[in-house]
Amino acid sequence: MKPFAVKHKFIPRGKIFFPGDKSISHRALIISALSCGKTVIDNFPIHDDSLATLNTLVALGVRIKRVKHRVIVCGGQGLRQPKSPVFVNNSGTTLRLILGVLAGTDFKTKVIAGKYLSVRPMARVNDPLRLMGAKITARKKGKEEYPPMIVSGGCLKGILYRLPVASAQVKSAILLAGLSASGKTCVVESVGTRDHTERMLKYFGADISINKNKVILNPGCSLISPGSIYIPGDISSAAFFLVLGLIIPGAKIVIQRSSLNPGRIGIIKILKRMGAKIKIEPLKGCKQIFEPMGNLTVSGGKLKGALISRTEVPSLIDELPVLMVAACFAEGKTIIKGAGELRFKETDRINSMITNLRSMGADIRSIGSGSSESIVINGKGFLRGAELKSFGDHRTAMSMVVAALAAKGNSRLDDVSCVSKSFPGFLTALKGLS
Repeated sequence: MKPFAVKHKFIPRGKIFFPGDKSISHRALIISALSCGKTVIDNFPIHDDSLATLNTLVALGVRIKRVKHRVIVCGGQGLRQPKSPVFVNNSGTTLRLILGVLAGTDFKTKVIAGKYLSVRPMARVNDPLRLMGAKITARKKGKEEYPPMIVSGGCLKGILYRLPVASAQVKSAILLAGLSASGKTCVVESVGTRDHTERMLKYFGADISINKNKVILNPGCSLISPGSIYIPGDISSAAFFLVLGLIIPGAKIVIQRSSLNPGRIGIIKILKRMGAKIKIEPLKGCKQIFEPMGNLTVSGGKLKGALISRTEVPSLIDELPVLMVAACFAEGKTIIKGAGELRFKETDRINSMITNLRSMGADIRSIGSGSSESIVINGKGFLRGAELKSFGDHRTAMSMVVAALAAKGNSRLDDVSCVSKSFPGFLTALKGLS
């Protein structure tokens, strides 16, 4: 564990550039591996989660070379049965997406996970893959399933599946399995989720179409590498700096080449609704055609409370912890409806954030349960320093560092090493703005 003391307040000003979006990087690796030809991936993020996917693919026989933030994937060679269990670390995206890939193989694979991922529910992805014909066994506790798991791929068939819980990862697993299935695969969403998988499959030549809330994949088209991919900056990482720039008076931060995927900018929309000053400059004329990106400029100012509906939550699920911090510095009430999915992340993020923010003097509580659970925050416009806990969760840790930097008085976070899961350069990026 690596504790972190926040003693020196500062006014953050300057430009910042983030490594590639975590969600896109997983998909870039996997789809490149399944495609014919060599793919060069630039601005690849180097953190625990992205490397979990890279190492998993190498274990499955994919030839991959990495030099700093450039990755070269030699696809089209097929996958092979690993010599030992595949370790996905604590990356939920790696596990769920690779289950979809393994469902279409002709061999058996055992998949094991790290401490935090081993307690996250997986029946939601296993069930539809079984309907397609995959044989999956998992550790069971009641009606739920958890890693480790054994996947025996086989002859898959396309299905029509209505997602009971909004999840881009489950949708992606079904679509990746659909590449090996006979017949059409159709996924229907009640609430739209991020569409990185659909965009990238189309970029690689898949026969995929989207009709409102329905995604349809027709098998038969060979995936062909476009040659190169540039991954825009991670909007989830940018969110911490957006909020930091808003809650410290006099701050001004320019975030360069950030992802502007319509399914990922929910955090920007909500912050603007709260009165944030955020300027968006889309980049035009660049080679990047499957994912939009641009520059964001944020400056400090007064925020007000807002109502976030449950239909908006999927587009900012990873940003909700730091949005709670912003709500504490706002004036008035903020209500986040349908936030129950936060209970099932690397830690119970509703518990971790409420525990920490209350210790800093916040008026915050949860009401309801399950998918109807909501978070209510009565913003006071300030927080005070306190002893804080990361709960081993990267987004909780980074959110509390942001809160501590703007709080009155000093704070201490028990462990900041967990940020390596998604943003190992977080503290360095902060220092660059001092």
